[in-house]
This record gives sequence, C-alpha cells and structure tokens, in this order.
Amino acid sequence: MRVVLERSNLLKALNHVHRVVERRNTIPILSNVLLEAKGGGVDMKATDLDLEITEATLARVDQPGATTVPAHLLYDIVRKLPDGAEVMLKLDEDGNAMTVVAGRSSFRLQCLPQSDFPELSAGSFSHSFSIDGPSLKGLIDKTQFAISTEETRYYLNGIFFHAIESDGKLKLRAVATDGHRLARAEVEAPSGAEGMPGIIIPRKTVGELQKLLDGDAEQTVGVELSETKIRFTIGGIVLTSKLIDGTFPDYQRVIPTQNDKQLVIDRQSFAQAVDRVSTISSERGRAVKLSINDGQLVLAVNNPDSGSATEELAADYSAEPIEIGFNARYLLDVAGQLSGSEARFMLADAGSPTLIHDQSDDQALYVLMPMRV
Repeated sequence: MRVVLERSNLLKALNHVHRVVERRNTIPILSNVLLEAKGGGVDMKATDLDLEITEATLARVDQPGATTVPAHLLYDIVRKLPDGAEVMLKLDEDGNAMTVVAGRSSFRLQCLPQSDFPELSAGSFSHSFSIDGPSLKGLIDKTQFAISTEETRYYLNGIFFHAIESDGKLKLRAVATDGHRLARAEVEAPSGAEGMPGIIIPRKTVGELQKLLDGDAEQTVGVELSETKIRFTIGGIVLTSKLIDGTFPDYQRVIPTQNDKQLVIDRQSFAQAVDRVSTISSERGRAVKLSINDGQLVLAVNNPDSGSATEELAADYSAEPIEIGFNARYLLDVAGQLSGSEARFMLADAGSPTLIHDQSDDQALYVLMPMRV
C-alpha cells in the first residue's frame, strides 16, 4: 500500500473517525483505524463494536492495499503537520509497520492486520428515508440535553425516535428524559418513515451525529433502520450504530394536560436572572424558588452556608399566586433550547410538573419536575 493525500483531506476524515475510538481499550485492534486504499481514494473505518464510522477521502493511490494503525496517534501526527503538506502513507512489505512521510518529517507506526478488524454486520434494514440536515439537527439539539446519564436505567440513555400521528399529520418525533425533565421535538415525517419501529439511539451515537451535522448541517441525511441498528449517510460519511435494546417509557403520561396557570416571560432576561441568583446556591441543591404574582416574578436562592439572593422580573401572569422551586441548571438548559424571545410556562401547583413552551416553535415542548425549596 502506498498513497499520497492532502493533509487537509486526511485530517478532516481522521477528525471524524478517531472520535469513535475509545482512548482505553482491552482489545488492541479497537484502538486502530482501518485504512483501505483503492481506486481514487482511501476508505477509513473505526469502531467500538457498538458504533462504526466510515469515510472516503480523495487520494493518489500508487499501490492499493489495506492495514490498521493507531487512530489517535495518526490523528495527532497529521494534526501537527504544516498546512498544505502532502502526506505519504507507505506500508512495509511485511505489513507490520506503516511509514508516514510529510516533507522532512517521517514517522513509523506499528500495524495490525486488516483481517483482525471487526465488522459491525448491519444485516438488512426494514425502513429507509431521507431527511434534511437542519431538521434532524433540530430534533437532536432540542432533546439531547435531557438524555439520562444513569446507567441503571439504560433505556433512558438515548433519544427515542418514532413516527406518530399528530394533528392529522404523520410526525417524526424525538423524546429524551432523565426522570427529572423531559424534552420533546417533532418535524413532519419524511416519506418512508411510515410504520417505522420506535427506536432508542444511544447517547454516544447522538453526540457523534450532532458533531457531523455541526460540520455540514445543510446536507441531506440518508437514514436506514431496523429493530436493532441504524445507519446515517452524510455525504461520504457512513455512521452505523446498534440501538438500545429496551422499552422507552410511556412519556405521554408525564406530560401534563390540566396546567391552567400561564406565565409568559422574556427568555433572555429570565435565563440571565436564574444564572445570577444561582451563583449563591450550593452545588448539591441548586434550587431556585420562583414566586409568581400578578405581573411579577421573584427568583430567590437561599444557601445556609453562603447567603441568599433575589431578583425581580416583570412577567405576564394573572392567575392566583404560586411558589415553586426548580433546579437552576435544568431551567438554564431549557432556556438555552428556546429560540423565541419569550418562554411560556404552564403551571398547576408547587408539587406538579410544569410545561414549558417555546413561543416561536410549537413543534417543541419541555416538562420540568419541581424541587422542594
């Protein structure tokens, strides 16, 4: 194998694939990236056995071949090479080492054979459709912050995607919850999503997909899925992932429908006020008390160890007064997802879940459980 690549092309592809490789691995081959030179380019592949990414990049192939080299090491080498450099990758005749040459720099990396590299066999996909990048990115951005990190309830460690009939239209809906908060977003379902199974996409896959879409959000994304796997195709990048094997809870039951006290407030002023008063809260509690009266909202934090803080805000509220507490970080997370200038809270009482709507986006909603204050 002997190929010559532009540093920028090689770095871009390695930047995508090396992220999937875990830093610590008990299986040596999983620390490596598979390089396969053929035709007019190099295919790169990395996996952690649950998630696999492949990317094709242009190259001058003098001699086709394939091998695997340490992913993070190759990425670090290429990252430190000067802009505009041409990088030559050359495999030794015995296949045990690969030389990386750029200008006067030369590196020799240990290889493991291509035959040892695991294949994440995809099987057949029962459903396939295309969705525009901004729509998919919106679904992920608005829900991923609510994914649970608690490993015991593994079925909450991802985003639940499913097709659902809503207002007479078929919608593709994304839901995430950690038991304290819930985020739901939806878009009109693309053609081909009809009858798709409800699937839970793991947190790591969601994170990788989000980064790929950040880099090129305007692309159309090809989606193929079955009961156990999902595959995303974004340009020359293919991301294949196992799905979480579990049942997502009936989230509809926790979305309140009887909340009749409406609070409308300027989103930015509210977020800044929460951020300011929560400075004094203890890391453990982080509770902010909201005292809501006619036309006014008072935020208060009381920390026996360090003091107290209050801030008043004008608000659109005309129902009976209510006092309710929330985790400050959760309030800031939700405020960060809202795109409109105003946030609308629908409240019931101090012990019941609160519904939060984005005034400029009726396709997203958030539920927050209150805290005792």
